[in-house]
Formats: sequence, C-alpha cells, structure tokens
Amino acid sequence: MTSSFKEKLGKGGYGSVYKGKLPDGRLVAVKLLNTSKGDGQEFINEVASISRTSHVNVVTLLGFCLEGGKRALIYEFMPNGSLEKFIYDYEQNISKDNRQHLTVKDLYQIAIGIARGLEYLHLGCSTRILHFDIKPHNILLDDQFCPKISDFGLAKLCGRTDSMVSMLEARGTIGYIAPEVFCRNIGCVSHKSDVYSYGMMILEMGGGRKNLDVGVHHTSEIYFPQWIYEHIEQGNIEPELLGLVSKEETEIARKMIVVGLWCIQTNPKDRPSISKVKEMLESTQPLQIPPKP
Repeated sequence: MTSSFKEKLGKGGYGSVYKGKLPDGRLVAVKLLNTSKGDGQEFINEVASISRTSHVNVVTLLGFCLEGGKRALIYEFMPNGSLEKFIYDYEQNISKDNRQHLTVKDLYQIAIGIARGLEYLHLGCSTRILHFDIKPHNILLDDQFCPKISDFGLAKLCGRTDSMVSMLEARGTIGYIAPEVFCRNIGCVSHKSDVYSYGMMILEMGGGRKNLDVGVHHTSEIYFPQWIYEHIEQGNIEPELLGLVSKEETEIARKMIVVGLWCIQTNPKDRPSISKVKEMLESTQPLQIPPKP
C-alpha cells in the first residue's frame, strides 16, 4: 500500500505519515503511530472520535490497523497538505512545487469551512467531540482547498449537554491552548476551549503571521493579538499594515481578526460558541470590537 513507506508526507510527536495507494487506485495517507509513545490512548482516541463523524470539513478515516504493538490509521489523501504552509506571509506562500497562491478571500472561505467542521463536532454528532488541538498544522486541504479538520489524538468525547469536561492533564499545542486548560482558576474546560484555539488560528490567517514572532522590527509587535488590537481599537487598519493591497482584502482580514479577538477572550464565558463564530464570519453587518483579551 505504501511501497515500503517510501514517500513521507509529514512527521510529528505521534509518528509519521506516508503516502499510499489502495488496490482500487485511490490515494491515501497512512499515519503510522510511534510504538514507544504512551499506551495507545491517542490511537484509541482517534479511532473512537473520528469513526463517529461524517462531514465535508472533517477528514475521513478509511480504516485502521492494530497488529501487536504496531498501530496505523488510513485517511483520505489531501493533495494540498496542511494550511500551515499557506498562511504565514502572503508574499511568500507559493511553495517550491508551485502550489496555488491563497488570497485573503480564500483564507476567509477556509476559516468558515473550519468553523462549520468544528460546529459539527460540537453539535452535529450523537456525542460531542472536543478536539483540543485546533491549529493550522491540523487543518488539511483537498484538491479544491476545502479544509478538513484532522488529528484527533487529543480529542475528548462528552455528552452534548455537558457544559464542562474533566481533564487530568493539559493537552494541546503551546500558543493555541486555552488558558483554562492549564489554569483551572480561569474557568471550566469546555467546547469554548476549542473556540480559543480556533481564534488564535484565525488571527494568524487574518494577519498572515504567527501570533508570537520575535523576528519583528519592534518589540511591541512581538505578540500579534495585543499589537493588532490597539490598531483595531483606533480604527487604524490600512492595507499596508497587514501587507495587503486593496481595501476589500483589508476589510476581510479585519473581520477575521475581530472574530479571532472575540474567540481568545480570557474568560471562557466571554467567548462566543462556534455557531456564533460562524454567524459572525458570514454576517454582512459591522462587528462589535471585543474587550481587550
């Protein structure tokens, strides 16, 4: 299926992903999990959660293999890889193999697609699925650049009406983890924790840069959410500020940033639900500026 694991698509803490082909000619991505990592809980999480899903914005699990200590997951192949390589620096997001350039309008549509997928995980399944690792690296793009939420290794299943979930240890990726996940004094861990991660991601999509960047010219620009909030508050969002060309592009980026700032409010109660996030993104009405996060 993988031609002896010749073509590696990516690698992470969980293991490696290889390109494969099924007997019927369909291309697949084979995720081979590290045998030395943990007790197999990530494998169980992934199979248990994603096998319950069927949505255009959630990656499709085609099968899995468990043989002795070896664990593998077989997914539909996503030819455009992860969103990560398309959002940092609009000027340089055409990769070496001449992939298509993504405009702010493209990223905006992708942001709406991810929100739809997350809304489905939170509300559309018989059991609510909390992802706990929403970030650009875990958003895959098909041949039409339709986004698919992937990597459910840290996911947690809970009742659809549960307002909070219990958690023994923090899970997620630094820079995207909601504060209540590692500091219980802030609030309860819930579906709003995914909203926070989504907010950090959409800020990067709207700003075309990482939220934490020590390579900027001025120290005030290092933490993007804080820097951009001051400009939003003053009404000072010009195309050149975000490296854009037109006013139309800037308005789209501004909308994504304002939504992102609502999503990363410190108190989970002040964040919108993902359904409200989707509504805000699709609305043609001016959005209210949130309190400083």
